[in-house]
Amino acid sequence: MKLVNIGFGNIISIDRVVAIVSPESAPIKRLIQDAKDSGNAIDATCGRKTRAVLIMDSGHVILSAVQPETVAGRLSD
Repeated sequence: MKLVNIGFGNIISIDRVVAIVSPESAPIKRLIQDAKDSGNAIDATCGRKTRAVLIMDSGHVILSAVQPETVAGRLSD
């Protein structure tokens, strides 16, 4: 199992990541709200602005304060 830092000491398993997207579009905003309503959202922003949304194979949605490009770069290392 490989782990990657998604910001502020928060670490996830890269084997479970399905997609990394920007939170700006309306469909992603709806996805985030639906995940919050169902209890499947994990807020790893530490109170900062959400800059990346990680969609996991378990259906969880993880919110990160790190840019999607940065997270993707860390995944590929």
